[in-house]
Amino acid sequence: MQIKDEFKKLIPALSVEEFKQLEQNCLAEGIREKIITWNGFIIDGHNRFEIATRWNLEYESESKEFESEDDVKIWMIDNQEGRRNLTDGWKYKLKNTKKEILSKKGEAKKVIDGKNSRDKQLGVLSTIDKTPKHNTQKIIADELGWSTGKTAMADIVFKKATPELEEKVLSNEITINQAYQEIKKEEKKEEYKAKVLETRIETTINENIKNGDSLKILESLEDGCIDVVLTDPPYGISYVSNRSIFEDSITKRGLLNDCKDEAFDLLDKTCKILQRKTAENAHLYFFCSWSVFSSFESIISKYFNIKTPIIWDKGNKGSGDLDNDWGNQTEIIIYCVKGKKLVNYRRGNLISVPRLHSLKMVHPTQKPNELLKQILEVSATNGDFIVDPFMGSGSTIKVANQMGLKSLGIELDKEMFNIANNYINE
Repeated sequence: MQIKDEFKKLIPALSVEEFKQLEQNCLAEGIREKIITWNGFIIDGHNRFEIATRWNLEYESESKEFESEDDVKIWMIDNQEGRRNLTDGWKYKLKNTKKEILSKKGEAKKVIDGKNSRDKQLGVLSTIDKTPKHNTQKIIADELGWSTGKTAMADIVFKKATPELEEKVLSNEITINQAYQEIKKEEKKEEYKAKVLETRIETTINENIKNGDSLKILESLEDGCIDVVLTDPPYGISYVSNRSIFEDSITKRGLLNDCKDEAFDLLDKTCKILQRKTAENAHLYFFCSWSVFSSFESIISKYFNIKTPIIWDKGNKGSGDLDNDWGNQTEIIIYCVKGKKLVNYRRGNLISVPRLHSLKMVHPTQKPNELLKQILEVSATNGDFIVDPFMGSGSTIKVANQMGLKSLGIELDKEMFNIANNYINE
């Protein structure tokens, strides 16, 4: 008695719980049902045979006669449909497999009948020509008691689903409708990617970091060429940190354009240019302090559609009013869009990445590479052009380089530019 994988895989496997229950029943009551074979191969009773072999239990067997393996498979499918509570996925798969087998047998019969028939030579239509066309989809729908719409979705699911998605449908982890929607969603993404490639506007840059005025350098780019903006602009808070005990700490270094009026004016002018320079469908990320969030939101919303704010959890509290206030350990990232660029995957808007220790920073407000990487993994695709108009440490460009993405970083401060250049290329 042998096991043929093709036969065993034709029918749904028992769940772990179902197998345990069957095993307990067999040990308590013996194996009461016969194990059915054809030509020495098991066609019904694979689980009982496994249990009998494991526990050395007695069992009876019965051999059946069939003309071919296809006839065996049809019998196995009919046998399963009559005795098990099948999921919708398995109901469809078994029905469809049976129809395919019958269709193949029918086509083979047509060939034989055609060779033996002399009707065509006599100018008379053969029985082949008279056979009505069958709507397999409607037949399956009627047999399952489903609508033709549901059957049509199942057709697409079992033709296009990945092995992982098909398994979820078979196990009833997701419904046929849910799997269909997931396939359509992926197809939509592929169509979108193809459209992006077709309409992409390329821009030529000699170096991917530039020292100079971001407004002037942005203006030099082709309109519609930027796919993702990821930047940490001046907040307008005249930032200088007193957190470090070391007087020469990088965090004690001031920032250019960080007075309130000039910072907000710079942000407005930058967004106005970016509105033209970003692609038809683009993502933009602006780091922001809670203290200036309302001002940033007011400026950015004039040019782009602001979506769900992202919260960066830095893992430890900042300094401030130690006696009268909550300790702030978060920073806001304003996420906004132009058009409808698709995300690579949907994730929660809380990102927990520890802030950098001041000894590891090359810029006063440097962001962790891991944080930037997680953001780009959501928005950037192969071939996208990433721009950071306020490069600072150069971390965005460093991460983009590591991810194989085309990028441009701009930094006004000459000293800081040199530091960033060294950091990016270390």
